[in-house]
Amino acid sequence: MDIKDIQNLIKFVSKAEVSEVKYKTKDFEITIKTPLAGSEVAYAQPAVYHTAPQQMAAAPAPAATPAAAPASSTEAASDDSKYVTIKSPMIGTFYRKPSPDKDVFVNVGDEVSNGKVVCVIEAMKLFNQIESEVSGKIVKILVDDATPVEYDQPLFLVDPS
Repeated sequence: MDIKDIQNLIKFVSKAEVSEVKYKTKDFEITIKTPLAGSEVAYAQPAVYHTAPQQMAAAPAPAATPAAAPASSTEAASDDSKYVTIKSPMIGTFYRKPSPDKDVFVNVGDEVSNGKVVCVIEAMKLFNQIESEVSGKIVKILVDDATPVEYDQPLFLVDPS
C-alpha cells in the first residue's frame, strides 16, 4: 500500500464519520482512529453561549437595585436549600413533552416518584428519557422547553417532604 492509498483511506474514514478502521493484509496493517469529539464541541459551544447571556442579564439587575438584589438572592438560597434538584445527566436539548402533540411530563405542583419520567433530553438525534431520582412534589421548573442544557445543569426543584 503506497502513501496515496493511505491518504485516500484517511479521507474516506473522515467522511464516513466512524471512530476507528483497521485494515490488515498478510504483510501490512494500519489502524486509523478519529476522535468523535467534534460532535461534543458542537454541543458545548451553544451551551456556553446560552449561559453567557443569563449572566449578563443578571449583572445589570444588581447594579440597578443593589440593596434589593442581595436580599432576594439570600431568600431564594434559603428557600431552595430544602429542595432536591433534578439535574441534567448530559448535554442536549431539553423537552418537557415526549412529542409536540402530547402533554407535558410534569407541571409545577405534580407529584413525582422515584423512576418517573420528568422530561426528555435530545442529544445527537437520540431522545433520552430523564427519570426522577427522588419522590416529592415539583416546586419549580428551571429550564424552558426546547432550550439547550449542559451536563449537571439543574432542571427541576423537588420538595421531598
